[in-house]
Amino acid sequence: MLRPATRPALAATRQVRQCAARFFSSPASPDTSSSHVHSPSTTPKANPVPPPPNSKSSTSSSKGKKPLTAEQRAFLSSALRVNQAGELAATLIYTGQTPPLVTRDPSLRPLMKHMYDQEAAHLRTFNDLIYRHRVRPTALYPLWSVMATGLGWGTAMLGKEAAMACTEAVETEIGGHYNAQIRKLLEMVSEWEAEGYEVGAEFRHLINTLRRIRDEELEHLDHAVEHDAQKAEPHWLLTGVIRAGCRGAIWVSERV
Repeated sequence: MLRPATRPALAATRQVRQCAARFFSSPASPDTSSSHVHSPSTTPKANPVPPPPNSKSSTSSSKGKKPLTAEQRAFLSSALRVNQAGELAATLIYTGQTPPLVTRDPSLRPLMKHMYDQEAAHLRTFNDLIYRHRVRPTALYPLWSVMATGLGWGTAMLGKEAAMACTEAVETEIGGHYNAQIRKLLEMVSEWEAEGYEVGAEFRHLINTLRRIRDEELEHLDHAVEHDAQKAEPHWLLTGVIRAGCRGAIWVSERV
């Protein structure tokens, strides 16, 4: 019989396996990428309906939506791929940390559950996005699963301070990574608007989703600092190694 602590880990990896299976088993969709982020299923275009008089869309300055360049499509694909991998790792880190931590300090249970639940919601979001937009999941999620579980359990066995220092290090890197993605997307929006093109509502929704998830990740960083992350010994070494590992995993997952 499985221990309760292992069930969230299995559920998270099962989600990614199912997402990958759906990706590789479903037929390829036509390349319809544009400044509006399309889902893979498209419907035939209806005859255009004339806009109301004096509406903004009736002005001659509107050019519709600009198609994404190959570079922009590659950026979006790598962003969604690495975000899914990162959120899978986060759920497994908390799954590994929770049993040792709450056994020693039951008062931590609500905090660990809160952070895990948010990470699980992030993972579901990116599982849906990479499937809808035909993005290949990382081929290394089995490796990341093992390493993330080991990192969570190992730092928790070192004590609460080390576990919180792990969260501090991971969320510092992830927060910066999301900020970089958001800046890049906003630059794309600014260029399109300057050229007179429209920006689709789904593309704006993607930016807002990344902002919300980034803010929740930075909230976890604050929780970690409030719970003595910086009292871990040696703090500089522990956080430095974990942050370097995160940067390496991000670099690899963007490409593989």
